[in-house]
Amino acid sequence: MIQQQPIRTNDILAGVRYEIRGELAHRAAELERLGYEIIPLNIGNPGLFGYRTPETMRLAMIENLGASEAYCHQKGVFPAREAVVMQQQMRGVMEVTAEDVFIGNGVSELIDLSLRALLCEGDEVLVPSPDYPLWSAAVSLNRGTPVYYACRPESGFEPDAGEIESLVTPRTRAIVLINPNNPTGAVYSRDCLEAIARVAERHRLVVFSDEIYDAMLYDGAAHLPMATLVHDTLCVTFSGLSKIYRACGYRVGWAVFSGIREHASDYLHAMELLASLRLCANVPGQWAVQTALGGYQSIKDLTAPGGRLYESRQAVIDAARRSEYLQLEAPMGAMYAFPGVRTERLNDFDDRRFALELLEKKHVLIAPGSSFNVPYRNHFRLTTLPLPDVIDEVFSRMEDLFDSMQA
Repeated sequence: MIQQQPIRTNDILAGVRYEIRGELAHRAAELERLGYEIIPLNIGNPGLFGYRTPETMRLAMIENLGASEAYCHQKGVFPAREAVVMQQQMRGVMEVTAEDVFIGNGVSELIDLSLRALLCEGDEVLVPSPDYPLWSAAVSLNRGTPVYYACRPESGFEPDAGEIESLVTPRTRAIVLINPNNPTGAVYSRDCLEAIARVAERHRLVVFSDEIYDAMLYDGAAHLPMATLVHDTLCVTFSGLSKIYRACGYRVGWAVFSGIREHASDYLHAMELLASLRLCANVPGQWAVQTALGGYQSIKDLTAPGGRLYESRQAVIDAARRSEYLQLEAPMGAMYAFPGVRTERLNDFDDRRFALELLEKKHVLIAPGSSFNVPYRNHFRLTTLPLPDVIDEVFSRMEDLFDSMQA
């Protein structure tokens, strides 16, 4: 019998991690099969916690199913793209047209396409640390090198433009911003964003602005679209239906190109070529875009005091304040918190070991902070989507585990 050799995988995967759905999630699935009830806080998936997509969006899809059986234009159906244009113009980005909008199968696909169209072997992309790890993975998968700029806890997770500029080299092609931020919930100030915009313009960097949580804001926090500040270089704004409209499974995202585009014709042609090769994005979900952007913005009710998102976030903040072991920069946007463990109380704390023990002993699934590409090992991310009583129970289980670790 011929001995079978292991099938080799692509070497490029050596630099790719996505631990949000990695080994811990696999172990959680095993425990569920054994009959344990796991509280899954590793992914921001609103539908999993009872959030519903607005009824008007579902109706818009149903009414247009007859127009959804053929491929659409590679950039997306025109009413969806035009609705995105109108939203951008309402926000002060006046020069965009439907030709500047690409609809994709979620923002994830568009991140991959935009980097694949741009990067050559060894090109560098400035990526925040912590980051949403898809960005790092997509840079690596497209032969680039992620170069991390720090968003430190002691600075409210806001980056420093001077430090970012010190990382620019002749190989730097782009800079990524995630605002509001995943995993920290930070919402960047105008001064911060303006300074980063000037850095990008001085060095002719493409600005990739991930704004998927743009309307998920708390306690008066204001989101400033990066495209309103970037004028003398190319800016690509990413958003979609997944989070604000609680429609993750629809897989509808968009990328909007603004700023200087005259020198970017080859890049935009490459984007259209790649979009054409995958034929088109999911068509039925695109019919929900116009209704979503032009209809009642129920996210404002959810994030206002008394709203479900607000109260769940507040439960996380309150629980962290009560803890002897945790410190938390209150998230001002998005649907996550990124607590840090006080190492003076637990000086040998390790985020991965803690996450595994929390899963095995307390049946709570979280994401270790180091999986978001930070150099420290005393943070973790959890979603703020569960109801407040569930959050209180989660933190009670954490406190029990912290106590046992100290004993």
